[in-house]
Amino acid sequence: MTIRRVLIANRGEIATRIIRTCRALGLETVLAASEADLDSTPARLADRTICIGPARPADSYLKVETIVQAALGAPADAIHPGYGFLSERPELARLCERHDIVFIGPTAAQIEAVADKLRARAAAEAVAIPVLPGAAVDSVDAAMSVARLIGTPLLVKAVGGGGGRGMKRIERLTELPAAIALAASEAGAAFGDARVYLERLVTRARHIEVQVLGDGAGRVIQLGERDCSVQRRYQKLIEESPAPGLPELLCHRLHEAAVRFAERLSYRGAGTVEFLVDEQQAFYFLEMNARIQVEHPVTEVITGVDLVAEQIAIAGGDGLRLDQSDIRRSGCAIECRVNAEDPARDFRPSPGLVTEARWPTGPGIRVDTHIAAGSRVPPYYDSLLAKIIAHAPDRTTALRRMHDAIASSAVSGVATNLPFHALVLGEPDFLAGGVDTEFVAQLLERDSLRVEGATLG
Repeated sequence: MTIRRVLIANRGEIATRIIRTCRALGLETVLAASEADLDSTPARLADRTICIGPARPADSYLKVETIVQAALGAPADAIHPGYGFLSERPELARLCERHDIVFIGPTAAQIEAVADKLRARAAAEAVAIPVLPGAAVDSVDAAMSVARLIGTPLLVKAVGGGGGRGMKRIERLTELPAAIALAASEAGAAFGDARVYLERLVTRARHIEVQVLGDGAGRVIQLGERDCSVQRRYQKLIEESPAPGLPELLCHRLHEAAVRFAERLSYRGAGTVEFLVDEQQAFYFLEMNARIQVEHPVTEVITGVDLVAEQIAIAGGDGLRLDQSDIRRSGCAIECRVNAEDPARDFRPSPGLVTEARWPTGPGIRVDTHIAAGSRVPPYYDSLLAKIIAHAPDRTTALRRMHDAIASSAVSGVATNLPFHALVLGEPDFLAGGVDTEFVAQLLERDSLRVEGATLG
């Protein structure tokens, strides 16, 4: 189907970023915006903006029928869901199919297959990809039996979850009953699915993900891996590619495993297959994210591929326009997520009016943002303000460029985690490469770390 007008069912930096690609492709854009976002940067950039309801996501960005009605009324040929909100809700993809609207993403069936973490684990096992020991549990007694077999530490995880919600770490079996109840409650509220399962926790592991593109007919290519190990409470903060210090053979095996998994689904569009790599360099399937990732610019700058443009082409029926041999990775890229949160107050969100916003420029620097002086940061949504990406021929130069970029950035009116990024970029372990997912917690706990005169930890 020919796509001429795209409705963007999202906000913030990802909406701005999608508009940029649509403009380059000569496509009209319609932004679906809540009342809180009617004067936002993406609202000013879009060809047209439609108000979809009050500020609360449940009353606007999470209303499937409202989004589809906005697309029909525009009228738009396609909906791009970005990430978060409805991007991995099969109901939106299914309703688009029913109304002959192109959903710029995978099919509803594919979203369902990977959204259910137990089904995804089974699919991985079916194509010989290792998974961590674990099992579904439907009662505390069943959980205790499984936990004794797995051993501690372990994780309680939501079957339909993601982003750390419905996930609880267990060090002692006595903690399990309360954690099961809390995780199930969180999962039910966040995802409408209270099911949980247990999985062994690998404490010294790296979080490595592989970007894939599929044509929906069984052909899949990979665009390399990203290291997402710098994270706090399962929320990623810094990502880079290639993954520093990973042997070439291991990277090749990860790439192959990601392609096998996506091929089994006949996956359509952009997706990310995520793995844990332990100290012995064994790897395990974690999950697949059936959408564009926050950290996709890291892959874009080292491959030269516009992933949003490829999403649109695949959804519009052009299929995969690239072969695996077309993918050439060049240099190293690092991304820092700049959030409106206060590191000195346990990273508490900091909504408000931005009175100053200065973003870096220079060779190898890309900034994806919707924030400028006068922008308002509402309290209703994710606190992401910008993504700063540094690209260079080698990691040492990329790190230096990122250090300078963070130092030259300034945001006033709201607190940000820029001082935290400066702290990480000065840490010898991070500079050496290959830190694990415990790095941030240990960094915050280890010393009296001071950021702008405030003690962290």
